[in-house]
Amino acid sequence: MPTISMFYGIIVRMLFIDTHQHHLPYIHVEYQGMKAVVGIPGGELIEGNLPGKKLPLVQAWISIHEEELMANWSLAANGEPIFPIEPLR
Repeated sequence: MPTISMFYGIIVRMLFIDTHQHHLPYIHVEYQGMKAVVGIPGGELIEGNLPGKKLPLVQAWISIHEEELMANWSLAANGEPIFPIEPLR
């Protein structure tokens, strides 16, 4: 599962050809052993858990990079390589 960004100890990944598990675009997020699935573009927590202050950071990052994330989702859904996205600064 390729890493597309890392910021503030948060690792963001996206799977290839994984459009059926949650039936909507999403990313996998890890922070200190905690894992979550977060929807894009809305930033809703679909599965898992993140500390209270980390989810808003992920949601802000999603909002800033919505177009890039959706472009990556389209590539990944077609089994094509995805590109890294700038971290939250």
